[in-house]
Amino acid sequence: MTSPIDARDLPTRRRTGVWVAVVIATVMVAFVAVLATRPSAADRQAESPLLGRPAPALIGTAVDGSKVDVSSLRGKFVLVNFFATWCVPCLQEHPELVRFAQRHQASGDATVVGVVFNDSMSSVRKYVSDKGVIWPVVSDPGGNIAFDYGVRGPPESFLIDRAGNVVSKIIGTVRADALDRLISQAKARGL
Repeated sequence: MTSPIDARDLPTRRRTGVWVAVVIATVMVAFVAVLATRPSAADRQAESPLLGRPAPALIGTAVDGSKVDVSSLRGKFVLVNFFATWCVPCLQEHPELVRFAQRHQASGDATVVGVVFNDSMSSVRKYVSDKGVIWPVVSDPGGNIAFDYGVRGPPESFLIDRAGNVVSKIIGTVRADALDRLISQAKARGL
């Protein structure tokens, strides 16, 4: 009776197995190298038909009951940040938004306006209270603001220049230093 594996096939099978392992390892190393050298999603600016155009109207009621009209903020840069309390990247970017807002609070040259994306107001009120949010957070119950800005999902942010035009759309988390660079670049272009 012969065994199912012929002893003469073993060296060939081992060699084939080694080559398969080498190929898989090479592909994995290349994949990791590509991911490691890509720009961070935090700095990823996206194309948008809004770039260079007046920002869509953003008028609403903040979670504290105050009225917010972004057009009243002309003369300063405004970061419109779409977020949700259930969004993990939104939670991760919050300290960066705080850092950015605090840096610009004294000079008054830039501010943040949050827009709630598909979230319950009770969760948002708790979040604003717990996290000590220092900027207005506008509810968007029908999703009209998100629709006007072309938002697909949080976090997405739009930097509006002093004249009220959209200069940048950022998909994913933002970083305070990257936002400051965008503002510096806009100022250098006279925006």
